[in-house]
Order: sequence, then structure tokens, then C-alpha cells
Amino acid sequence: MNKLGFIKLKTLILDLVLLALVGGGIFLGYTLVKERKLFINEWFIGNGLRGVDISSYQGEVDMKVLANQGIRFVYMKATEGSNHVDKTFAANWSNIAKTEMKAGAYHFFSFESGGETQADNYIATVGSLEGRLIPAVDVEIYGKFKDNPPEKDDVTKQLRIFLAVLEDKYKVKPMIYAQKDVYDKYLREDFKDYPLWVRNVYYPVFLEFGGDWTIWQYKDRGELDGYNGDEKYIDLNVLNSDKNLEDLIIKATGAEQPKEDK
Repeated sequence: MNKLGFIKLKTLILDLVLLALVGGGIFLGYTLVKERKLFINEWFIGNGLRGVDISSYQGEVDMKVLANQGIRFVYMKATEGSNHVDKTFAANWSNIAKTEMKAGAYHFFSFESGGETQADNYIATVGSLEGRLIPAVDVEIYGKFKDNPPEKDDVTKQLRIFLAVLEDKYKVKPMIYAQKDVYDKYLREDFKDYPLWVRNVYYPVFLEFGGDWTIWQYKDRGELDGYNGDEKYIDLNVLNSDKNLEDLIIKATGAEQPKEDK
């Protein structure tokens, strides 16, 4: 083999080695992301305001400790379905008032009861939202419905009723929480004009939604100080840098005061 041929062969071998290394790195990265050992979303959240969402899994939260870790807003689970009330909601809802963090309450939407009774449960539990963040509803496929998802018409009918009752009471459009598959199946066509709280804990949200979102749940295995429930992790969120948190705050409502926890 002449010198020119040897150089070409050497270059080809180096190119193949580099290609193998790059391919192997991509595969390794994909595997680590899928197994929740590498959280690349933290590279993409930028300077957006950070927040968390909590439920009874985190127990009663020391809101001052949470605030000292750079958290600016908290959405907490209030209700689910037509009669369930989160057991830690009342305490956390009260304690957050001792901080500068903004508070919001969300409802977990059930496919097993009507939209009106679910809205009544939320309103009776949460009461006035004056000075709080707009209401939110979590729409996701759960439990037995994972193998047999409900029909779109059934879901959208009851969700419309739920949202209409809350809009009438609080005079704002509630925010809808969903991940891409649920959004595409149930929400894309009929709920475009509602603020969107999106979930993608694997890769950047703009790959699925572009910039058309208000809050992004970017990590479901966050670890912070200040909570003592059974769950080790806490959900981390970021506000779209194009949005203003103040615009999500309700200035006045006419809702009743919260009822006692069940």
C-alpha cells in the first residue's frame, strides 16, 4: 500500500471510530434519560420562574424552607373527582400565605363522575381565589383507563361542563395540565384557548409544543428540603419566560370560603 492509500485508510478508520463513539454516546444518553438517571431538561429551563406542584404525597410542607430554595409558585392538589379532598390541602393552602410564593390549587379530573359535581367539589373546597393563581385541572389517563381510555366525546363533554362552572365562578379561564398524548387525543381541537400546563420530564418541551405553553413540568424527581411526606421526590415546574406570573393571579372572586377538610 502506498503512502496516500495508507493515509486514506487511517482517516477512514478514525472516522468510523468517531462515528461509533458518537453513536454510542447518543445511545447511552438516551438510555440514561429513559431510566431517569440523566435529566437534560435542567439545561433548557433558562431564567424562567421556578415552581413546584404538591399533594398529600409530600405531606405538610414548610413553605418558608421551600421559598428559600428559589421557588416562586406552588400548585397544590385540592380535589379529585366529585368528593375527594386532598388531606394536606387546607394546611398547605394556609401556610403558604406566610411567604411571598404564589399559590394555586388544582383538581384531578375523574372520568367516573360528572363535570358539574367535580367543579362543585373544587369550589366548595378551595373557596375564594382572590390573590391566588388561576385554577388548574389535571387531565391524564389513570388506573384502569390506561388499557381502555375513555371516548373523546365523553371526556370533552364533561370537561367543558367542569371548566364552564369554574369560569362562571372565578371569571377566568382555568389552566389545563396534560402531556402530549392526552393533549392530542382529547384537548387539541376543543380547548386551544385555555392556558396550558404541559408535562415532559424527558426532553425539552419546545420539541412537542413549541412556545405555546404557560407552565412546563420539566422534572418529576426533584429533591428539595421542606417536605416530610411519604414521597421522596417533588415535581419541578418552570414558567414560560414569555409569561408574567402576575397575569395568572386572580384579582377578585366571589367564591365561598373553604369547607372543612374531609
